[in-house]
Amino acid sequence: MFYSKYVKRLLSVCLSFIGIIALSPIMLITAVLIRIKLGSPVIFSQERPGYKEKIFKLYKFRSMTDARDETGELLPDEKRQTKFGRFLRRTSLDELPSLVNILKGDMAFIGPRPLLKEYLQVYTPEQHKRHNVRPGMANISAIKGRNTLDWEERLKWDVWYTENISFLLDIKIFFQTIKVVLMRKGAPDANDSNRGRFDVAATGKRLKGSD
Repeated sequence: MFYSKYVKRLLSVCLSFIGIIALSPIMLITAVLIRIKLGSPVIFSQERPGYKEKIFKLYKFRSMTDARDETGELLPDEKRQTKFGRFLRRTSLDELPSLVNILKGDMAFIGPRPLLKEYLQVYTPEQHKRHNVRPGMANISAIKGRNTLDWEERLKWDVWYTENISFLLDIKIFFQTIKVVLMRKGAPDANDSNRGRFDVAATGKRLKGSD
């Protein structure tokens, strides 16, 4: 309890500040390449629910183009993501701007992944517990299979994390996440079938999946 209430936030502030400074050259190069290959704006922002379901703006590097059909509607994700965009997602470089969210207090390094706010209306009471902690860049569902898990499994692991949070668990998730990223195992991709739909059996509602 002491760790999750006091130490975790202090570590997040210190590490995110150091990370922003240390990774700024990589972020700058990535931003320039995105501007050249994918266009502007370079930063993608979207409202997501955070701690206690408070809505915040999540920042990421864009990984898709703005390609549209003849009616002006955006094409499906898989048709707007280029080879470069897939590289950004598979290496998790697209998530580096989220360090700003961590510094601001919207997120932590470790915690349930911040999903779409539309999901709030279809979560079961148990699944709502995933918002009892700040969302994170790295999360336990990633090391348990990332996008190879179905939605029910991912949400179960999120809730499990909130009920078992500890310093040692966060350290374990942190280093195993690095391993997952380096192996590019189960990394998010526009063609990932498990990202296509989010089904909640308890309500019978269906929403588009998003990562």
